[in-house]
Order: sequence, then structure tokens, then C-alpha cells
Amino acid sequence: MYTRDNIVAIATANGYAGVGIIRISGFNLDSIINGLCQKTKLTPRYAHYVDLFDTHQEILDSGIILYFPNPNSFTGEDVIEIQSHGSPVVMNMLVKRCIELGCRLAEAGEFSKRAYLNGKIDLLQAESIADLIHAESEASAKGALKALKGEFSNHINQINDGLINLRMFVEATLDFPEEDIEFIANAKIKDKLTNIRAQIHQLLHSTKQGVLLNNGANIVIVGQPNVGKSSLLNALANEDVAIVTDIAGTTRDIVKQKIIIDGIPFNIIDTAGIRETNDKVEQIGIERAYQAINNADVCLVLVDHQHSISQTESDIIKSITTQMPIIYVHNKIDLTNQMA
Repeated sequence: MYTRDNIVAIATANGYAGVGIIRISGFNLDSIINGLCQKTKLTPRYAHYVDLFDTHQEILDSGIILYFPNPNSFTGEDVIEIQSHGSPVVMNMLVKRCIELGCRLAEAGEFSKRAYLNGKIDLLQAESIADLIHAESEASAKGALKALKGEFSNHINQINDGLINLRMFVEATLDFPEEDIEFIANAKIKDKLTNIRAQIHQLLHSTKQGVLLNNGANIVIVGQPNVGKSSLLNALANEDVAIVTDIAGTTRDIVKQKIIIDGIPFNIIDTAGIRETNDKVEQIGIERAYQAINNADVCLVLVDHQHSISQTESDIIKSITTQMPIIYVHNKIDLTNQMA
């Protein structure tokens, strides 16, 4: 069990801003409220515009202060939120004043930890807070918000309740074998078990989708040297991420760029051209290309349309050990007479 001390932290990101937020969580915060704004009591959930004072009763800043009494707060404890000007100097002075009044600096994630320990959120919701903060796309932000609202936890709880119900009938059959009561048959256990298995598979599928939305799908571009892999990466990224020359084997290592398409993140991975070579550095690059292929979610096999699919492309496909989508992209079609 954690100690019931009062903690304080700056809730907004580092840097200069018009408004900065400081949060305090704990118990019996009256002395802190009085020391900060010289008020004996604050109306819960009401925005008070106040002057904020230091230990010598000099004004540090003016801003908004809100009070959320337990248990109706994020952490389940008494919470104070201070909205001051966003200068790092001002905010640090206010945090220093809170420490003088009996608070200590919160550890990383401690507000969410207290919310979990006080039963305000579960572990899945706590994790979704971090996912929402670090979301890099609209899709990942929406997914994290659904988890924070308890959608994922509700699915888990439904499956858990169903399994407990099944166990009850199985234990009844084992405990009363002499009663000749068809507990399992009467309860349609097989149908219920099939339904639970379907729910679990659906949940696993949605979890994989969630991982892709958070981390981005890995799309690897492979092919022979000088087939246009780096040009394709630059076109998708809309900037010169990789060096492009007419010299075969320019790319020697993995080049990775994250792009967002319709709110969904994708990690586009350019690789070294695959061919037989005695160049040691190029050999290492080709080995890494094969590693990238087998760690990818989608494989784009770039083909020189003038020569069609060769033994090299066939070898690339054979090397893939996972069941991933493979898309053939025919490049340099403009150098032929087939523009369709």
C-alpha cells in the first residue's frame, strides 16, 4: 500500500505556453489551499480566479484554481488543479511553493498509479493513458480513447464471467455424479464454450489491429539493386529520405520513414538491393534486408517492368517465413511501350 502523502507535478509539456497546469493529489489539502491563495475553502469543481502567493506573501502569479474532493477525482483522492501562466520559471516557483507546503514531487506516472490503486481505473485503462499521450495518428488516438473508456476491459470481463459460469456447471457435475443430473447437457455448455472461443479470437484480432494502429504497420520495399526502391520511399514520404543515384547498390542499410495515410501510421522500410555480391558491406545490408522482410507486415516486391519477375524476386518470396501480404510493384513502365 502506498503512503498517503501529497504529491505535485507539472501536467503540461516542457516549454513556453500561454497556460500551464500543475496538479496536486493527496488528502487534507486545506493548508495547501490556504498557503497558495489565502482561502480557507474552495467550492468543489468551481473555477476560482486567485492570486498565488509565496512564503513571504508576495504574489507569484495569478490564475485559476480548481478543487476536486475525493472520491470524485481522477486519482480518487483530493485533487487541486492550478492553471497558471505557462512560463517554466513561474511554474517551477509554484511547484517549489507546493513543496514548502508539504507536497513532494510526483514520480513518473504516479497520478495514474494512484488512480489504479484507488479503483478508479484498471491496468488496461492505465496503459491506454500512455498510449493516448504518445499517439502519433488519429486512428491510434481513437483506439487508445476507447480503451481508456473501458471498452477493452468490458470485453475481457465478459469473457471472464462466461468462463466462471462454465466452471460452475463443470464443478457441479463433478461434485454430484450420483445425482444423475445432466448439468452440462442442460446448460448447453458446448454452445457456450464455442461462443467464448469466438469472443477470444475476436479479441485477439482486435488486439493485433490495436498494435498496428499504435506502432504502425511495417511495409518493407525489396527488390534488385537500382530497381527504384529508394525513389518509391521518397515518393511515399514526399521528401528525400534516401539517396538516389543510377549506381547499383547505393542503399547499403535499412532506411525507415513513418508516414500517415488517412490517419493510419505506416513504417515504410527501404532495403539494400538483393543480388550476389562479394562486397562485405553490401552482404551485411542484404542480410538485414532479409531480416526486415520476415519482420514486416506487408512486403512490396519492386520489379523492373522491362525484365518482369526474375529468379531474384522468386527467391525473395521463398525466403518469407510468415503469412504476410505480398504486393508486386512494377516500376519503370514508362521505359516500355506498355503504359496501361
